[in-house]
Amino acid sequence: MRERFDRYNRQILLEGWGVDTQVRLRNSRVFVAGIGGLGCPVALNLALAGIGIIRICDSDMVDITNLNRQFLHRDVHIGAKKTSSAKECLRGLNPDSGIETIDKKITSENVNELVGDAQIIIDCLDNFEARYALSQCALKKGIPMIHGAVWGMEGRVAVFQPPHTPCISCVFPSAPESECTPVLGAVTSATGSMQAMEALKFLSGRKMALSGRMLIMDFEAMKFQELELVRNPSCPICRQS
Repeated sequence: MRERFDRYNRQILLEGWGVDTQVRLRNSRVFVAGIGGLGCPVALNLALAGIGIIRICDSDMVDITNLNRQFLHRDVHIGAKKTSSAKECLRGLNPDSGIETIDKKITSENVNELVGDAQIIIDCLDNFEARYALSQCALKKGIPMIHGAVWGMEGRVAVFQPPHTPCISCVFPSAPESECTPVLGAVTSATGSMQAMEALKFLSGRKMALSGRMLIMDFEAMKFQELELVRNPSCPICRQS
């Protein structure tokens, strides 16, 4: 068995990991919502770690303005589907991981079907309406959702898993106004890697450190802080969970 996992030798050496954990990752299924600035480092780290099925969902095309941070897409992919260019790159990095692509917008009507049998949802979106739909789906299926967001030199990561934690609607009861987000590629890379780390801990049977907490990373000052997230007893989404 070990000979099949030479690619993952260094992580197999981690305390408490071993071949059994690697088999567990190979049998895992992850839904990545958005394959942009956050989704690229998330999917990259999941593929390199040997996740069995990575289901990426994004309806956008590659634009030149994406290329300062979305490293799974290249100049030759401008105008192509983001899911296609991401799949091409990920399969080249690790053919062991199965990459499933969905070129659809996430809505409350289709979200349960799109997520399917995934064991965890990773929110790499900049669209709160779709985030709310994902949150309700995660609640219905009883799976965690790892939220990530960036603004300028700041990144945020939180894990939502009601009833053990608040849902995203408890923390953001209404969607903020949509606007063009200033962002540096290194910020999205670091933030997305944090999301992937929490997902890999969950899928390997370890405890997610950010369950019910939000990590706020100020990369300008290189200062990190944590917020304890509190459930809203009147939340219309998770109050009965």
